[in-house]
Amino acid sequence: MKYLDEFSDPDLARSLLRQIHAATTRPWALMEVCGGQTHSIIRHGIDQLLPDGVEMIHGPGCPVCVTPLSVIDKALAIAARPGVIFCSFGDMLRVPGSGRDLFEVRGAGADVRVVYSPLDALGIARDNPDREVVFFGIGFETTAPANALTVHQARRLGIRNFSLLVSHVLVPPAISAIMESPRCRVQGFLAAGHVCSVMGTSEYPSLSRKYGVPIVVTGFEPLDVLEGIRQAIVQLEQGRHETLNAYPRAVPETGNPVAREMLADVFEVTDRAWRGIGTIPGSGWRLTDRYRDFDAEHRFDVTGVHAAESALCRSGEVLQGLIKPHECAAFGRVCTPRQPLGATMVSSEGACAAYYTYRRVTG
Repeated sequence: MKYLDEFSDPDLARSLLRQIHAATTRPWALMEVCGGQTHSIIRHGIDQLLPDGVEMIHGPGCPVCVTPLSVIDKALAIAARPGVIFCSFGDMLRVPGSGRDLFEVRGAGADVRVVYSPLDALGIARDNPDREVVFFGIGFETTAPANALTVHQARRLGIRNFSLLVSHVLVPPAISAIMESPRCRVQGFLAAGHVCSVMGTSEYPSLSRKYGVPIVVTGFEPLDVLEGIRQAIVQLEQGRHETLNAYPRAVPETGNPVAREMLADVFEVTDRAWRGIGTIPGSGWRLTDRYRDFDAEHRFDVTGVHAAESALCRSGEVLQGLIKPHECAAFGRVCTPRQPLGATMVSSEGACAAYYTYRRVTG
């Protein structure tokens, strides 16, 4: 197949569904770890076409959603300071902090700008040498290489008025945290293809062996997701637990060596807090000592900012796959995309946003 629309071919989808039904003899619970896969599943009703008893559990795969409240509050505190130009991707502007969001800070007079690349923010810093320019660097392994490159460029070019507010998180430690939870029901995973296109697949076989779960790396189109589900169920039915790559058109086993080299130079592993989940050891990145001067958290002295989650919002349970979005009493009532309680209702990859957009009021 050469073209994207071929990965939505209904005849091929029906064929894969027949194979999934033929292979399934008992209930299974699979988790997709990517918000893009969640939206594809809900948009196309894939979960409703699977055999009875096969459940898709929506995991913590939305980068906006897992950014902790304390980091949002740090962003708000920095953005509100005089002389600061705060740059971010657009999907972060509506994410609620403890009392407001970046849109409201901008409405109050702060210079908050939407950019399409961290390199755009670096260009703004170069053009405004009398201002401090901060880029909000969030996300999984997918977005980290561009942020690493930007910091590397800032250092190389001597642009000292640029800094990065870092909140990068890593997928493999999150899988471990999910599997070690006493409430875990997950029996297999669909891993995010774009993460593996950067990092490769080498970290996953040991997780498959340790926890006895199949992990299938897959993409985001309907046929990608169905093939990932098929391969996971076939393994479960046969009592196997291997890591397989169902997305070879985008994911080489070694990932992207150039990107990984840049990441190793700029970032080092650290413990990270995940919104609604808590701190997962070794689950994130921070700037290495070599680049610590570009760390906005230290430059603006906001390391001591802490925050408490909304008592009404159950996004943490949604992110852990413990409940579906519609099982939260606030869903669609006091929590909507226009008035969100949590990030899972704001982000284009959030599970709550998917359920709300596609009018899903049942599992």
